[in-house]
This record gives sequence, C-alpha cells and structure tokens, in this order.
Amino acid sequence: MPSTNPRHRIAVAIYDGLLGFEFGIASEIFGLDRRGLGVPWYDYLPCRVEPGPLRTNHGLSIEPQGDLDDLIAADTILLPGWRRPPEQLPPAPFLDALRAAHRRGARMVAICTGAFALAEAGLLHGRRATTHWIHAEALQRRFPTVRVDADALYVHDRGISTSAGSAAGLDLCLAIVREDFGVAVANTVARRMVAPVHRDGGQSQYAELPSPIPDDAGLGSVLDHMLAHLDQALVVDDLARSAGLSPRTFQRRFRAQTGMSPHRWLTRQRVVRARELLESTDYSVEQVATRSGLGSAANLRKHLASHLGTTPRAYRSAFRAGDGESADG
Repeated sequence: MPSTNPRHRIAVAIYDGLLGFEFGIASEIFGLDRRGLGVPWYDYLPCRVEPGPLRTNHGLSIEPQGDLDDLIAADTILLPGWRRPPEQLPPAPFLDALRAAHRRGARMVAICTGAFALAEAGLLHGRRATTHWIHAEALQRRFPTVRVDADALYVHDRGISTSAGSAAGLDLCLAIVREDFGVAVANTVARRMVAPVHRDGGQSQYAELPSPIPDDAGLGSVLDHMLAHLDQALVVDDLARSAGLSPRTFQRRFRAQTGMSPHRWLTRQRVVRARELLESTDYSVEQVATRSGLGSAANLRKHLASHLGTTPRAYRSAFRAGDGESADG
C-alpha cells in the first residue's frame, strides 16, 4: 500500500565490501528525486553501519551521511549484497540495529547476499526467503529455520523482502515502487531505466533474461502482440503459428525466455493490467475484468486474492482515496 508518510524514509545499509552493483540499483531507483511523477518520492539516506573506511567490492569509497540511529528510524531498510558470506559475519551493533528497526515495524529489503545479514539478525526465522542461487545452499545450511527458495527472483514474506542477485534486485526494487505508488509509476520508472516493466518474483532464477532468443525466432513480436491484446482470446496454436514454430517448440522457448508457461505468463500480465486499470480509471470491476482479459468480476476477484491477498475495492481504495466505486469488490 502507499505510504502514509509524505516522504517515506529509505535507509541503505553501507558496509565495507558491499556489492556496488546492488547499491547502484537502490540509488538509481530510490535515490533520484522523482517527485515529478506526482507522488511524494522517497527520502533516501545511505547509512554507515560500521566504523572505518567503507568501499564497495569494486574499490569505490563511500562516505554515508547517515548512521545506525538513522537506520533504526527509517521506514524501509535496504541491504545490498553482504561481503563474503557466510565467513564474515555482520558486526553486532549492526545486527542490533536491524532487530530494533524490525521491532518498530520497518520494512526490510535485502538484495542478493544481503539476506545473510537479515538471517544473522534472526529476522528470517520461519520465513520464506531467497538469495543468489550460488549462495542458496550455504544460506539454508547456516540457517535451517529459513525456508530458502533457491529458484525465485524475489520473495515477500510479512514485511521482509529478499531477492536473487544483480538484475533480480532491480526487479525487487521496482516491485516495491509498484506496491507503494502503483503500476503506472513503477512502469514509468522502469521505462526511464530501459528495464523490463515487470518480472514476477516467482519467475525462475534459471530462466534466461528478457530477449535471449533471436528476433528471427519470432518471440519478441509475439510477446508484444500478447501484451497489446490481453483483452482478447490468445491461443497457443495461433501464437506458435505466428512465430513460425510448432506449438511444442513455442511453449519450450516461451518457458526458456519467461520462466513460465504462456498461460501463466498471460494471467500474470492480465493481473498487472487489471491493477493499472483499478488505479487509473473509473471502470467498474466488471469492465476492468473484461478490459484486462480476466473475463469476469469473479475471476478478477479470485486472481487479486491469489496474487495480492486483496479485493478490487480494497486495492482501488489504497491508491485512489475517496473513490466512489459502487461495484461489489
């Protein structure tokens, strides 16, 4: 849901040896002043969490303005990848600060091996979490009470979010923007970064990244066609024919590119479209269901409950205060 704080405070934990790429992702998405998008953009503050010189794993020096007190007071705490886990443990004052922030209700976000710091603080106990697949076994071995999902791009579990490495951190950060400010704002940020507007957290880490298949295979244009016609019946045999492939080959290549079947991918994209329509239009729930391709209000309710744990009415009211929607949500 959108933050009720006019300037939601995001503190990024800065420690020696942090992964510079993940830090760059957080800075690009949350640190730029994007209030021109019409929303009260984040108050972004890098925070020192240990003494001494602080450098990224690329050797770049960092001089954070904030400290552990600022970290504890933040609304969201973001941890870039932790250095050389699990051999090097986070310092005790940092772990204490993470626990204190969690107790006061801060949202916790870890990219890649940042999950090790959250787990070391005891915050992932009994929770589902992910990290880069290379480190997933080590995370599970050291913290057996964490339900490690080595396949997911990112995971949300009761106020704590974790992601796989590198590009998955970008997906997670965009997902957070989407939850705070809606689909349209997140899509605008993604387009400005020339990034995929939405990769679902359940997509496999092992799936190839967007556009790995040559254009002459036809999938790029087919995906564009599917997105442009979500409100229409889309049949695998027809899509395969337009790609010049057999249905079996089409489905195999589709899964390699997206990490899921055409049907599941379509359903996910239709839910995203429905969310955008609920946020930005006055269409009734039935009209949203039809225009997003979900067919009926009952089907829309089912998918919103499954994907987001909410109803159309509740979702719309979260982004459109004072909405007069009369259809049953």
